[in-house]
Amino acid sequence: MSNLEGRVALISGSARGLGLAMAEEFVALGARVMIGDVLDDDAAEAAGRFGDAGAWVHLDVTSETDWEAAVSATVARFGHLDVLVNNAGTAEGGPLWNTTLESYRRVTEVNQTGVFLGMRSVVDAMTDAGRGSIINISSMDGLVGVPRIISYVASKWAVRGMTKAAAMELAPRNIRVNSIHPGNVHTLLASTPGEDRTMVREMIEASTRRHAPMGRVGEASEIAKMAAFLASDDSSYSTGSEFVADGGFTAGYPSPGSPDPF
Repeated sequence: MSNLEGRVALISGSARGLGLAMAEEFVALGARVMIGDVLDDDAAEAAGRFGDAGAWVHLDVTSETDWEAAVSATVARFGHLDVLVNNAGTAEGGPLWNTTLESYRRVTEVNQTGVFLGMRSVVDAMTDAGRGSIINISSMDGLVGVPRIISYVASKWAVRGMTKAAAMELAPRNIRVNSIHPGNVHTLLASTPGEDRTMVREMIEASTRRHAPMGRVGEASEIAKMAAFLASDDSSYSTGSEFVADGGFTAGYPSPGSPDPF
């Protein structure tokens, strides 16, 4: 089990879902956590679960000023900052020929530009702390091509490359940078207030059972444990690397539910 005693983490998109699961895991392992999200009420409620080990800040990851304020608030509250999880993300789907420039930009602004701004914003604080771990949440779709979500795929491939570039630049400052590539996870499929994702959830669960060698959708706790490993000294010699948790979805072809081509 990883030890996060003394660590202070800022996690974007952590008011609920996968981000909240990571915050819960980090606090359980001894870290203090700043919840960053645009969902202020949910963020306040999430932080309240953690007592003195948690706080929250409004964070729109596309905003430079929000990032600057979030880092300042984290250092002011907890004394330093040595872990960043760039978790906030969004997706919009449809055929390439029907995808508008506005839609494409909305997705890449959050998923790609948000990661850039997050990494840039913590460099000074982590340098001052003498160490740092930046964990960028990409996707298994950042490893392969997937139809009908071109903006999402583009942004997640970008996160993979940005992670490697940043790792090379920041290693002399004792800051490690790695990416996590989750497959289909239950919290990512949950409906939000006013939105019914039952049909989408059933489709993805069926696809995962058919094509992933492990035959099941993942749990947020499984991704959270991987993030905790990367936040800790247990991964002290890992930087610029991809860590995949997709039940074997991207392992190769043919997948278990596909006809045998041979």
